[in-house]
This record gives sequence, C-alpha cells and structure tokens, in this order.
Amino acid sequence: MGMFSESVDVQCAADGQPSSLLWAGRSYTVCTEPVRWYERRQWWAEESRAPLGSGPGVVDHEIWRVQVLPSNPGRGSEAPEEPLTLDLTRHIRSGRWRLLRIHDALRPRTA
Repeated sequence: MGMFSESVDVQCAADGQPSSLLWAGRSYTVCTEPVRWYERRQWWAEESRAPLGSGPGVVDHEIWRVQVLPSNPGRGSEAPEEPLTLDLTRHIRSGRWRLLRIHDALRPRTA
C-alpha cells in the first residue's frame, strides 16, 4: 500500500458520493459502492483551537474508499483490468480532494 497526498479531481453523484475521478491524466469510474468514514487528524498542529461543536473538517478527515476502473480502457488488451482501490479525502471547507492511499494489497494476485 502506498500512502501519500496528491491532488485529484473528483465528480460526485447527487447524494455526495464519488462517482468518477481524474488522476494523473487518466479518468476513472467508481465501480462499487464507496465506503466513508472519519479519521482523527492532528488539528492542534494546524489550528490554535477547535471551536466547540466542530468535528468534521477541523477535528476529523472525511475518508472515502473507492474502487475504480479506467473510463477508457487501453485498446488491444483482451483481459479486463482489475479494479484499483483508493482512499480519498475531501477538505470540508474548500471542497478539494486528495488521494491518500493506493491499496495494492487489496488487489487479487495471480501466481
């Protein structure tokens, strides 16, 4: 699994769930139901204080785990591509998305 932070363009469905994304010049479509959770961040290192009642965006990161397939698969390849599992985060205030993790371990391996 690789962990980093890279900007990614994400399009969302009407319910707010990621539906497609553009990353590294390639477009992908979300192919399974995304999973969302929140992770605690070190807000004290970035903010002088957290206002009472502020959780998402100040204290927590919103994380989405998505499985994606290329929107335009490479021509000439007979075997379908395996879904790629990614963790994305959305900055609540700005609406910007970042790619946090690529899960190679979640992809099936062949012998």
